[in-house]
Amino acid sequence: MLRSGRERLLHWPFEARLATKGLLTSAEALAGLGLLLTPNPLVARFDYWITHFQIAEHPTDTLASWTLRAMQSFPVPTQHFYALYLLAHGGVKLVLWRKVVWAYPAAMVVLAGYVAYQLCEFVHAGSPFLLMLAIFDLVMIGLVWQEGRALRGRAQPAA
Repeated sequence: MLRSGRERLLHWPFEARLATKGLLTSAEALAGLGLLLTPNPLVARFDYWITHFQIAEHPTDTLASWTLRAMQSFPVPTQHFYALYLLAHGGVKLVLWRKVVWAYPAAMVVLAGYVAYQLCEFVHAGSPFLLMLAIFDLVMIGLVWQEGRALRGRAQPAA
């Protein structure tokens, strides 16, 4: 079936969005893999290299100063948590992006596990970043649930 000019024009942004989403999701998974395989001192040196020029030019730069301070207290278990978080998050989203039906409930279970862990760590450490991640993942669970319902609805034959 041939598409009209308007349909082709509207389909292009849809395809571009899918490609961009796939690229960003792949980058998230690769970042997690990189964090998992990179020794902690090398991550610290990389962070210093990225931020020290900005801090030298602008000593009051909030983001660069915060990043440098955060890296000074970035122990290996925290690095592994973020690595596994990014790897699992990106991997789950890659499978969801492919619209694999079984992945929707599995993704909700994985995300719920992360929420539970993040909330326990928040209570223990008090990091607002962990609370923010938990809220983000709760929103993602809702979106995954909604999308899974819509996908199952389209897959069901009309009675």
